[in-house]
Amino acid sequence: MLEIGVGRHHKLREYLHEGRADFPITTSSLEEKVRLLILRDLMRLGWHWNFDTRSKRVTLEPPDTYDKQLVKYSMQMKREESLKKHETWISHHLALARGNLADGEAVWSSSIEPVLEVCETQKQIDTFRIFRFYWSSPYSEYVGRRIKLLIRDRALPGKPVIALAALGSSIVHIPERDMWVGWDTKTRTKNLIYTMDAYILGAMPPYNHLLGGKLASYILASNEVRKIYKLKYKGRVTNISQRTADDLACIFTTSLYGKSSQYNRLNYGQQKLYIPTGQTKGYGTLHLTDATVTAMQNYLASVGLVVTNKFGDGPSWRFRLIRTAAEYLGFDADFLLRHSFQRNIYAIPLAENAREFLRGEQKKLEYFDYPMHSLVSYWKDRWLSKRKRRSDVEEAVRSFQAQSFAV
Repeated sequence: MLEIGVGRHHKLREYLHEGRADFPITTSSLEEKVRLLILRDLMRLGWHWNFDTRSKRVTLEPPDTYDKQLVKYSMQMKREESLKKHETWISHHLALARGNLADGEAVWSSSIEPVLEVCETQKQIDTFRIFRFYWSSPYSEYVGRRIKLLIRDRALPGKPVIALAALGSSIVHIPERDMWVGWDTKTRTKNLIYTMDAYILGAMPPYNHLLGGKLASYILASNEVRKIYKLKYKGRVTNISQRTADDLACIFTTSLYGKSSQYNRLNYGQQKLYIPTGQTKGYGTLHLTDATVTAMQNYLASVGLVVTNKFGDGPSWRFRLIRTAAEYLGFDADFLLRHSFQRNIYAIPLAENAREFLRGEQKKLEYFDYPMHSLVSYWKDRWLSKRKRRSDVEEAVRSFQAQSFAV
């Protein structure tokens, strides 16, 4: 149970009895604004409430589970919030996006020959960013190590973008992942540096109709991605642990809406590339909107507290910000963070002995040999050939016009 004091918001009782989860926030108090925004976010997600008029406190309890439609609704709210926040930037970069896509007629005839492009120039970064706004999940950014990739089709003029992929520093503590590896706290602290999280992985139109997301998932396991990582971090020393770690043993990723069609049955011959390792217990920040997080940041700044967000601080800035604000306001931060959305976790081992290496039992990684061209050929034979036999898929692909693309 979570208790939130709401002060003198005179109309709140009326809003609550009307079931208005969209009630307006009109207070001039930064502290009360944070409390009311948290309350509104949780009511939108179906949390059960009780308002004590004498103590002016609302007690809240989460639902037993969040159904898929409710999670999608929350993601859509966060996405619309992000689009509104960045609408000027987006409008200025739509032409860039359209110029990096291909019409469906060309894509349908393409032999699809993927090539990786590491985002380094401002134009590459902007191209990645504008496409990231396309998906239903809200735009967010990792702090720490990051690699952003554009997967392009060199079989067509201009090499249009097929898909995006991004790797970021792994989240420090995920019990289900740690159990799969066999980590205790000490070993995890030492060896987490040899893992990364795939926090963005998906296809752009019209390649998304041709299972371009599965293609991107295959490519993520390739020798080429591993070598890109090694080249970028060769000799680099981390700010937190002061260690050099340019060997990548395993990549982890999550699926927000339960079992993932993108990661399901992703085999390479007899080898399973994406291994389900369990489901998170819902410890996270996705259930709180950016407006709430920004209000927390402003409130803490008003009382002289700054939660820094820079390279070297680790990947959990939102966690630390929310925890600090909640504790300063006097309610249970653990309870609030514990009741986010559950996510399915997948491991992509890049070596036969990835787990043994991460546990510190072996000193040298015995990497799988997954050339990208072989993975792509496998995807074409296993997935693309069947997909292209469907008339509805052909219609969806051929009807796409690059100049009509919008986010």
